[in-house]
Amino acid sequence: MNTPASRLVDTLNRECDCSFTDFEALRDYAHFFSAMPVFLEEGHAAEMRSIVGAVEAVVGLADYPSAVLKDAPSIAKLRPRTSGAFMGFDFHISPSGPRLIEINTNAGGALLNIAAREAQRACCSAADEFILAQPGATELEREVIAMFEREWRLARGNRPLRTIAIVDDKPRGQFLYPEFELARNLFESRGIHTLIVDPEELETGAESISARGEPIDLIYNRVTDFYFEEPRHEALRWCYQRDLAVITPHPHAHALYANKRNLAILSDAAALERLGAPREAIDVLTRGVPSTRDVRGCEETWWNDRKRWFFKPQSGYGSRGAYRGDKLTRKVFAEIVKGEYVAQQLVPPSERQRSTSEGKQSFKLDVRCYVYEGKIQLMAARVYQGQTTNFRTAGGGFAPVYVVTPAAGSLLESARRNTRCAN
Repeated sequence: MNTPASRLVDTLNRECDCSFTDFEALRDYAHFFSAMPVFLEEGHAAEMRSIVGAVEAVVGLADYPSAVLKDAPSIAKLRPRTSGAFMGFDFHISPSGPRLIEINTNAGGALLNIAAREAQRACCSAADEFILAQPGATELEREVIAMFEREWRLARGNRPLRTIAIVDDKPRGQFLYPEFELARNLFESRGIHTLIVDPEELETGAESISARGEPIDLIYNRVTDFYFEEPRHEALRWCYQRDLAVITPHPHAHALYANKRNLAILSDAAALERLGAPREAIDVLTRGVPSTRDVRGCEETWWNDRKRWFFKPQSGYGSRGAYRGDKLTRKVFAEIVKGEYVAQQLVPPSERQRSTSEGKQSFKLDVRCYVYEGKIQLMAARVYQGQTTNFRTAGGGFAPVYVVTPAAGSLLESARRNTRCAN
């Protein structure tokens, strides 16, 4: 697109050297964040909402679960009453609009980005408009609490929610451990006793599960063994199969949304028609989800065409084991075509440029939408350099996303002319 809004957003992402984030205010969390904000067209934000809504509409079709669950582990076929907290929809912003590159369960970073809202500072009048237009930390925290309370009510009705366990492998060693502490503090502030535990600390009984001698009502699940297949997750598996506690997000949500093979259905008009998807959803998804295919056999065909594709493990997360086709060696490619991979049509990430002491630097970016029950709660960008998303890039990390509305755009044009923004 080449509209005034798109040209302005492109200029800002190339030229704006402002920093909206007060790193001193972030203290222990500063290393998770980039100094640069990311700008997004209002129309692109609307398209993202449409894509999320279309995915939700398809997942809700009567025939969709059987289509995606037929090869799933048996544990994923258990259907809890809950929806699954903190879904992540990740987008690249192409010249033709946003493209959904993957969906994740237990998407990390939401609470860190909420905490960062308190550290955002205006650098010009236009920045005031951006900051005031988005929900503040207090409002977003209320949404998080409401999400977990709804998960609880869906499963347990009006019984009181007393204790939450935030569960991950060796949690203190996790990169995002500070987010676990933010979650604990938030839950505790609402009167919900909260523990941060390793799954091997969980103790199961015939009708209950506990940790450190305390009964657990709800488990905020952060493990990335999505179907609880590893021996060290036996307590989680037992708990989920017997509904000893409410687990969110859960294996069923991962199988419905996050297995990369599902993108092959969501990007295929014929497959969506067979499932009975409405025409509007089909049009939105086939435009907004890059073509995705199973990778099995036909090694030479795939090798010759590899530069047009990005290869991802079906059950992977966090860019682990993912490869751009033009970067592949024959040895790695031979493993990929054995199966358990999908190929997604390559949609290069958009860029954010920034002046540094070493000159102008280019950073890649994606936009993560944190979603619950089809509603986008929060957007955040991830800014990086390299082949895949990472937090190792100097100057990279999470970045606030500012949606450029016509009103804010007018102010930004004025700010630019006064050399106070995008100079």
